[in-house]
Amino acid sequence: MEKRTDKNSYTVIFAIGMVLVVGALLAYLASALKPMITENQRLEKQQNILYAMGINNNTPGSATFISTDEAPEKFEKYITDQVVLEVKDGKIVSQLSREEYKAKNSGQEPYLIDVKKQQANAKAGKNRKLPLFVGEKEGKKFYIAPIRGKGLWDAIWGYIAMDENMVVQGAYFDHKGETPGLGANIKQRYFMDDFYGEHLLTEAGVFKGITISKSNADPTNQDKKDYEIDAIAGATITGDGVTAMIKKDLKLYVPYFKNLKNKQ
Repeated sequence: MEKRTDKNSYTVIFAIGMVLVVGALLAYLASALKPMITENQRLEKQQNILYAMGINNNTPGSATFISTDEAPEKFEKYITDQVVLEVKDGKIVSQLSREEYKAKNSGQEPYLIDVKKQQANAKAGKNRKLPLFVGEKEGKKFYIAPIRGKGLWDAIWGYIAMDENMVVQGAYFDHKGETPGLGANIKQRYFMDDFYGEHLLTEAGVFKGITISKSNADPTNQDKKDYEIDAIAGATITGDGVTAMIKKDLKLYVPYFKNLKNKQ
């Protein structure tokens, strides 16, 4: 006599049941964990921004964030303002303060703006929102901008801290899936530290950006006005991605800095 469990229909019903159970479980976990994931993302952004302006727990040779427990307090202490620039066709069409932006966006903080989504808006011909974070430490002002691009395998991103002359004062980079020991080294301290002091503008105020170069004639990075950083061996495409996102995204902030200098 054939057992009921030997029938194909039983196998199909069992498989459907398992899919429904696992799907429901995953949906529940996603919903239950969403607040925790959102909070972790918020703290990570605060840590990234602070790292770029030199608020970190670095030791020689090591890149280390401040703790998540410290991040909110230090973010409020050192980030004195947040500005949102609205850009259309490469031109700034409006500028909002932190409070103005929050009032128009249900209380959302500017540092939580989704850079990837804003890049997609620009490609679709829509206005793009550019957040800029103004920090102050030991009497010195920092202007920190987020950047995002494409590496060899997936997304790469970072934060660049600048002074009022668009001279780099610090940098933080990260990636989603670059090759360990090669492209993934963009988040190593030796690479990020090389950006300190690099000029983004020429003496005439023309934006040049920074190129990650294999043929850089300054491997010890002493020349801060050559607009180049020594490349990571074996990571050409990732380096090209870093170059592209710096030149593409930071160029959009040039009018803001020119206006800033005109006010001084």
